[in-house]
Amino acid sequence: MNYFLPLILGFTAASIGVAPPGLLNMTAAKVSAVDGRNRALIFALGASVTVLFQTYVAVLFAKFIDRNPDVVILLQEVGLFIFIGLTGYFFWAGKKKKKTQAEELKIKSKTSRFFLGMLLSFLNLLPIPYYVFLSVWFSRKGWFFFNQSYIWLFVLGTVVGSFLMFYLYILFFKKRETTEPSFLMKNGNYIIGTVTGIISVVTLIKILKS
Repeated sequence: MNYFLPLILGFTAASIGVAPPGLLNMTAAKVSAVDGRNRALIFALGASVTVLFQTYVAVLFAKFIDRNPDVVILLQEVGLFIFIGLTGYFFWAGKKKKKTQAEELKIKSKTSRFFLGMLLSFLNLLPIPYYVFLSVWFSRKGWFFFNQSYIWLFVLGTVVGSFLMFYLYILFFKKRETTEPSFLMKNGNYIIGTVTGIISVVTLIKILKS
């Protein structure tokens, strides 16, 4: 058996899936711009841990979900309501008055970026049907088998690919040391809200087509 192939498949799938601007990578970029690279890497690590569990569950139940389209539709409907809520939250947060630096530092000291990454990644249900579809398609092509070795190598590849994409976003948005806030720092909530809004529209279109 070629155990290197599922690793490459998982890495490629995650890289393609995470590369476009989305909730997690844009939040990682915002954390990098506001709090610095180290905190952003902690956020990315937390998000990647959740990706591990999501991918494992998706692949483990891929055959069942593929044979029951209603399950995929249900996941899309749940994801739609979540992203609509997130869109409203981020636009509301963007309208709030800016906090003073002292207040901001106080809040940051009580916030775990690791668990924030895990939470946002958990709320993002889109990777589950994505990896279900890919794993079933790879299986039909004869590139992937539903045994534990292949599954865990595929999952490992997705985690590495996801973290690498988060890291690339983080590299482009370093923490600014000047007093003038960057565009991302001033409009980060609006940018993320726009992304979740687009995802909501795309998900709604998929549900209506189904």
